[in-house]
Amino acid sequence: MKPKLLLRIAAVLIFIHGALHTVGFSQWKQDPDPAKQELIKLMTGRKFPFMGTSRNVGNYYDGFGYASSIALILIAVLLWIVSGELSANPTLAKKVIVVISFALLFWATDEAIYFFPFAAGLSFVASLCGFASLPGLGKQSASQ
Repeated sequence: MKPKLLLRIAAVLIFIHGALHTVGFSQWKQDPDPAKQELIKLMTGRKFPFMGTSRNVGNYYDGFGYASSIALILIAVLLWIVSGELSANPTLAKKVIVVISFALLFWATDEAIYFFPFAAGLSFVASLCGFASLPGLGKQSASQ
C-alpha cells in the first residue's frame, strides 16, 4: 500500500476513535447502575482546592476526557496533513510519522492496560499503518 493511503487510514481510525471517545465519556454520569451512580455522586460532589481553583474529581475526569479527545483529533489531523505533504518534505514527514506512530503505540498500550480492547485496537492499527508507511516513503523519496 502507498504511504499516503496508509496514513489516511490511520487518520480516519484515530478520528473515529476521537469521536467515539467523546460520545462515550461524555455520558459517564448517566450510567443507570446504582453502584456506579453512588460512585459518580462521590466523584461529582465535594470540591477541594487545588492550584488556585476548587474542583471535584468528576471535573478532573471530564477535563482529562476532553483533553484526550482533543489530542486524538489533533493526531488525526496531523496524520492527514502529513499524508498530503509526503513529497514536499519527506524527511520532515518521516520524523513526524515516527513520532506519531510511537505515540499511538504507547497510547494503545495504555488503553490495553487501563481501558478496553476496542480502543486499544484502533490506536494499535493506526500505529501499524504509520510504521508500515515508512518503507514506502523511503522508496518514494529515493525516486524523486
